[in-house]
Amino acid sequence: MDPHRFRAQFPSLADTTHLASCSQGAIATSVTAALAEMAYLVRDQGAPWGAWMTEVERLRATAASFLNASASEIALVPSASHGAFQVANAVDFAAGGVIVSMAAEFPSVGQVLHAQRRGDGETRWVSHDAMRTLGVVEAYRAQIDDATRLVSIPLALYTNGSLQPVNEIAKHAREVGARVLVDAYQAAGVVPIDVAGIDCDYLITGTLKYLLGLAGIAVLFARSGVADQHPPRMTGWFGRVDPFNFDPTSLDVPKEARRFESGTPAIPTVYAARAGIEVLNQVDPIARWTHVENLVAETSARLAEAGETLSVPAPDAKPGPQVAVVDPDPEALAAFLAARRIVTSPRGSILRIAFHYYNTTEDIDRVCTAIAEYRRQA
Repeated sequence: MDPHRFRAQFPSLADTTHLASCSQGAIATSVTAALAEMAYLVRDQGAPWGAWMTEVERLRATAASFLNASASEIALVPSASHGAFQVANAVDFAAGGVIVSMAAEFPSVGQVLHAQRRGDGETRWVSHDAMRTLGVVEAYRAQIDDATRLVSIPLALYTNGSLQPVNEIAKHAREVGARVLVDAYQAAGVVPIDVAGIDCDYLITGTLKYLLGLAGIAVLFARSGVADQHPPRMTGWFGRVDPFNFDPTSLDVPKEARRFESGTPAIPTVYAARAGIEVLNQVDPIARWTHVENLVAETSARLAEAGETLSVPAPDAKPGPQVAVVDPDPEALAAFLAARRIVTSPRGSILRIAFHYYNTTEDIDRVCTAIAEYRRQA
């Protein structure tokens, strides 16, 4: 399916330039239909638990296929924060164990990991300056030593979208026996992801951004054969061998990744999530990413030529699915664009312009023209 046919499935794009997929993807007609189906089942059946559980397992299988994992390696959790907590809790940090993370890590992961320090353990942060001067791999290597138990790596930065050299960093983690967590939330849906080719023990992503769903569900990949050093502490009835056994005195733990689940999943989001991934399955992953890469390259070139300051990847990172414009007041710039039906995502000192397969060169024209108009009025 070419980008124009793909785009036709998103009604809002008829009058809106959606460049905020790094925050929330546009909503496809099939996602709206899935939500309507869920609402109809409640109206028709009252408490359609059988249908809901079928949909949960369909989402598990769909997410597994999308990541090239097995369904047994997929846990459906409420958020990336929940997933990060489960990963950190599974690792033994006794005797001063160290977590190595990135200062540019999104707080959903970074703050959770930082809070898991135990005893005389510590969190070591890979700084922005070190990444710029040493390169990402060397900056990580400088923080990893024999005390390191867990290394967390964003596949793509939320700030400028740049793709990080995950496997090269993971090599240093493996040399000291540390486990590897990858946050793929800012990449999954546009950047092809095959967990068979990513050297990680755990990978987190969620459904509201490039995966075209809604908030309330995240996917935690836990590689088969990686044993927990501690059993899950955040648990619930969906984290049991048989959730419908209803025995509060039993605390059996499945071998599958489901052991990281807790309470009832957000059922509306489950329906939306599977529908969003199915929309993406209509497109070859390489074609999807090539299209986005071309849009990013053209936008970066045009904005740089116009004199805009861009936040670019560190020396050994690569451009990802967004362009990051440095601005003294990105909220004001985003509001100016929003008044012209151009949706972007400001964060800190950066305006994020994020692309998906449904975006076109006409979208580039609109946003570049509008930013130039904003500068002229400043």
